[in-house]
Amino acid sequence: MSKMKKLIAGNWKMNGSLAANEALLRELSQGLAIAPVCEVLVCVPAPYLAQISALKAGCAALSALELGAQDVSAQASGAYTGEVSAAMLKDMGCRYVIVGHSERRQYHFETDALVADKAKVALATGITPIVCVGETLAEREAGRTEEVVKRQLAAVIHANGHCISEIVVAYEPVWAIGTGKTASPEEAQAVHAVLRAQLKAATDKAERIRILYGGSMNAANAESLLTQPDIDGGLIGGASLKAPDFLKIIAAVQV
Repeated sequence: MSKMKKLIAGNWKMNGSLAANEALLRELSQGLAIAPVCEVLVCVPAPYLAQISALKAGCAALSALELGAQDVSAQASGAYTGEVSAAMLKDMGCRYVIVGHSERRQYHFETDALVADKAKVALATGITPIVCVGETLAEREAGRTEEVVKRQLAAVIHANGHCISEIVVAYEPVWAIGTGKTASPEEAQAVHAVLRAQLKAATDKAERIRILYGGSMNAANAESLLTQPDIDGGLIGGASLKAPDFLKIIAAVQV
């Protein structure tokens, strides 16, 4: 069982506007006025990083809210039009960045090797990568869940060696993202235990690596998932865009 403070991370995906973001953070600030027992993070679209950073700076109640990005270039700088470097994210105040989200793997054909490189450049810049792993429905039905998630994580372990204890892992069963389906607490815990064992084989600091569940965690199922021994938080999609739901998930975290 991990001894680290749990992490509840919101992934806004490609959603938001200047007005909607401000309204959402205003609502969140009211709920976060009393410091939560967990770490809270929002990973926002790149154009809004400066806005959220400024809103955080201007509101004491948001001091506990961490800022993250949704992707990062594997390149440090140069002629890569449209890319955003880790140094730029650091400049914007990002402490975290999501890498290898299933939507990036599916729609942008990101490979395990590319995800590992992105994690490496983030770590080198002092940003914590949230490394996403997960199987599709076809892979689960074929009994390949363990094989798939271990392969995806192995690439990151191989590329990052002794720095691996600095990452966060997010298990996101692809079949449960945005579908309303979710793994049962027992199913999720079983995969988290596999990932924990793989990390233990790679580093003696595996207990400090948080493994988040990222498959449609919501206000209704958060508590049952978060009480599992190897689930150290959640990577929250749609529910993170609704302040009452996101705050309920945060409140479901036990010390």
